[in-house]
Amino acid sequence: MRVVHQASPWRALFDQHGRLNTVALDAPLQQLFSKLSSPPTSFDNAPAWHLSLVETLVHYDLPAWRISQIISDHNAWLYRRAIAQSLEEMQAQGWGTPPVDYCVLMLGSAARYESLLGPDQDNAMIIDDYPDHRHVDIDGYFQALGERFTQRLDDAGIPLCHGHVMARWPMWRKRISEWRKQLEIWSADRRVKRVQQTNILLDFSPIAGNSALAAQLGDSITAILPNASLYMDEMAALLNELPVALNRFGQLASSPRLEAPHGQAINLKLQGLLPLISAARLFCLHYGLRDIATRERLIALSHTGDGALTSAESALLIAAFERLQQLLLDQQRYNRARGQAADGWVDLRRLREDERLLLKFDLQQIRAFVQRAKSG
Repeated sequence: MRVVHQASPWRALFDQHGRLNTVALDAPLQQLFSKLSSPPTSFDNAPAWHLSLVETLVHYDLPAWRISQIISDHNAWLYRRAIAQSLEEMQAQGWGTPPVDYCVLMLGSAARYESLLGPDQDNAMIIDDYPDHRHVDIDGYFQALGERFTQRLDDAGIPLCHGHVMARWPMWRKRISEWRKQLEIWSADRRVKRVQQTNILLDFSPIAGNSALAAQLGDSITAILPNASLYMDEMAALLNELPVALNRFGQLASSPRLEAPHGQAINLKLQGLLPLISAARLFCLHYGLRDIATRERLIALSHTGDGALTSAESALLIAAFERLQQLLLDQQRYNRARGQAADGWVDLRRLREDERLLLKFDLQQIRAFVQRAKSG
C-alpha cells in the first residue's frame, strides 16, 4: 500500500499558475475549526481542544516555544473570561461592583507564557489599600471573586493548585501595602519556605484589573529583594535542589530521588527547564531586570553590559531552552494521543542519537549556568 504524506502548507503557497494559494495555507486551520461543534469560546474542556490546536500548529512547522506562547494566550483568555463571568454573576447576586481597585496575577509558567499541554493554576491578587475597618466587607468581596474564578478555571480543565497558590486564599490575596510587607518578611532571613514562596511570586503577569498595582509590586520587588543578602544567598542555595539530569560523568541520568516511570525516563521539566528558569530568575533579580519570560530574561542578561551573559552564551542557553521545550511538547503529544498524562517525563528510548547528544550538550550548558548563578 502506498503511503500518502500530507504536504506542509508552506509547500502549497503557489498554484500551478504561480499565483499565491492562500486557501491551501488556511486549510489546516479550517480543518481544525471543522472538528469543533462551535468556536472555542466556552470553557468546555479547553485543554482537550489544545491538543487539536497543537497538532494543527505542528503542521505549520511552528517550534514548541512559539506554540507554548499560543497555548498560554488561550489560557490567559480563559482567565479573563472566568474573572469577567464571576464579576457578572456577583453583580447579579447583589454583590455590586468591586469596592476598590484590584489586579489578578497569573504566576509561574502561565505568567512566563510558557504553558504546554499539562496546565496548572497558580495565581494571586493585589487589592488597592483600604481602611482596616472595611476589611471584612472588602476582602470578603475579593475572596468570593477568587473562589469563583478559580473554580471556573478548574471546570475548564485548568486544575486547582494542590499547593493552594491561588487568589482564593489569604496568603495570595493582599492589599498592595501588605504585599510590600510580605516581601520584607519573606526576604528577612534564610528560611527555605519563605524563599520558595517569594520565588513563586517573582514570575507574575497581570491578567485582569488595574495593572498599575502590578507595576507597584514590581517596584517593591526591585527595591527590596536584591538588597536582602540572606535571601539572595538562600535563593542561590536552593538551586542545589534542582540538579540537572546528568551524572557526575556528564552523562544523561535521572535523579535517584525521582520516581521515574522506567529506567530510561528523565523528568525534563524538573531536571532541565526548572534549573534554567530558576537560574535566569536569580540573575535577573540580581541585575534589577524585570523581564519574566525565560527567553526574554536570557536576552536581557546579554545586554546588561557588565558580563552577566555574553551574546554567545545567551544564544546557547536560548537554543537549549527551545530544544528542551520541543522534546517535552513532543512527549506530551505522544502521551495525550495515547490517553496518558502530559507530565514532565521524557522517554529517552524515543530520542534519536543526535537528539540524545544535543540533550546532553544542552544540559551541560544549563548546569554551567546554574553553577554561575550559585556562585554569584
